[in-house]
Amino acid sequence: MLNQSEISSLVKGDPIDHFLLIKRFEQRLTKAGKEYISLELGDKSFSSPANLWDDIAGFKSLKNSLAVGDVVKISGSVDEYQGNSQIKIDSIRLAKQSDDVSPKDFLPKSQRSLNQMKKEFTARMENIVDDDLKSLIKNVFSGERFEKYTSVPAGKMWHHGYISGLLEHTLEIIRICDLMCNIHPEINRDLLICGAMLHDLGKIEELSYEPVFEYTDKGKLLGHIVIASMIVNDEINKIPDFPENLKNNLLHLILSHQGKLEYASPIVPKTLEAITLYQADELSAKVNAYKNVINNEIKPGSNWTRFISLAGTDIHAHGLTNKPDNKDNKTLFDN
Repeated sequence: MLNQSEISSLVKGDPIDHFLLIKRFEQRLTKAGKEYISLELGDKSFSSPANLWDDIAGFKSLKNSLAVGDVVKISGSVDEYQGNSQIKIDSIRLAKQSDDVSPKDFLPKSQRSLNQMKKEFTARMENIVDDDLKSLIKNVFSGERFEKYTSVPAGKMWHHGYISGLLEHTLEIIRICDLMCNIHPEINRDLLICGAMLHDLGKIEELSYEPVFEYTDKGKLLGHIVIASMIVNDEINKIPDFPENLKNNLLHLILSHQGKLEYASPIVPKTLEAITLYQADELSAKVNAYKNVINNEIKPGSNWTRFISLAGTDIHAHGLTNKPDNKDNKTLFDN
């Protein structure tokens, strides 16, 4: 049973005596031609770079035995390099069976109840009115495919990068899309909600999550947008007389959901539903990413993060909290 402090809670100078998961492993050479190993080590809360130098005991045997997905016991301390946290390794060994730890102990998971999220998603399927879309959605989200869909992360690290993150992300988008449908009744609700459910379906084949989060060969070669479009097109072709116009508009939602050609969408949003889905996706992803950064990247003694390259800025934690009142303060997820 794993019982140790989270590395996200540690600051420069703090000692480390932790089991950690190897998330990246690269053999490199220094400018002087000496071998060393560049690592990324992490637990559920945080990942940090580390270097394993050739003067560490057992270096030669370790360089041939360590691999991504291995659990190792690290003794050392938290250090910094160019303003970023890193782990200084004093000693390292592979975890033993008697340590009773496994890679799954180090994979972050959604804080929402998986059973509750599954029930919410299933209820959304039942609320679809259009018979063709309902048949499609029920065919797509069944069996092993649905189990993968409810387990896979939405991304490797930037947003919803944890077990069941894709399901959580999708439910957030559905809520946002529902709100927009209430504001703009011209939007086709069934079409939009189905697009939200299907837009990231390809991530079940783009991303693997055992023993670490990583892109598959298929994911790197095709990408989740193409994979999702292929799956949905195949399932549509199994339904007799599925309307061609409905098919094209649904596939358009998948193909355009990243909004811009430079963001890997092969087409830009060209319908009310498509622009709504793109913006809902962006809102869910970026709010989640900012929350994660604020929770894990605040610099010691500051209320600012380091510069976050994916955001293009450093991010501020203002410390202002909602004031309690006598009104119903339920969130969208408390229904």
